[in-house]
Amino acid sequence: MRLIQNMSTIAECTAPEYSVPNRVIKIAVVGGSGVGKTALVVRFLTKRFIGDYERNAGNLYSREVQVDGDQVTIQVQDTPGAEMTDNGISLPDHVACSIQWADAVVLVYSVTDRRSFELIDQLHQLVIRTGGISVPPVILLANKADLLHMRRVDSQQGPLLAGTLGCSFYEVSASEDYNQVHGAFHRLCCQLAKQQQPPPPAASAGTEKRRSPLIPRPKSPNMQDLKRRFKQALSAKVRTVTSV
Repeated sequence: MRLIQNMSTIAECTAPEYSVPNRVIKIAVVGGSGVGKTALVVRFLTKRFIGDYERNAGNLYSREVQVDGDQVTIQVQDTPGAEMTDNGISLPDHVACSIQWADAVVLVYSVTDRRSFELIDQLHQLVIRTGGISVPPVILLANKADLLHMRRVDSQQGPLLAGTLGCSFYEVSASEDYNQVHGAFHRLCCQLAKQQQPPPPAASAGTEKRRSPLIPRPKSPNMQDLKRRFKQALSAKVRTVTSV
């Protein structure tokens, strides 16, 4: 598998030479073979649509973008397609690794492929099993919405399935509408960015350990010494006056 395909040449943001490392948002795109996963990823990151890709390449795409005013690095793992067999779902081993790696998972089916839609429930179960106690957020994308004459999945079935799975749903066309695709991914990125907000800075030592007002502050040794000397000088002066 080719793990990295770096798209830094088309990055929207250029990082300064000396800068704080960006936060990284990691997304895995999972679905059946031929549903348009790669087309969706490239459309989101480059605004371009390319209709012909090497299937099941499993590339990792990386790009710097602005999310809610902050510069972040988005990494999107495009996974090989899942297949339905007589024994159930067939997936390359590293798809589960991609799900474990990801901060969020995008499940994709094509409205022109009924079998890809039927895969979604099993893929969602895989996400739950793989995620363990920390299941990543999931959104459901129905692609190829522009191919009305080839539709095999009713437009109402996607939202119903998403409601059952407890995830957001978007019906999009990678070939026809960049804004649809960008909107779905961007909202997911905003959600993840908010979850990754750094904790508030720790209180400084002076404010963290404030002393109780009932306990007097220790006096400065220098000030105590000055007061002691002043009292000694004052006592000596009084004794001198008295003797006179």
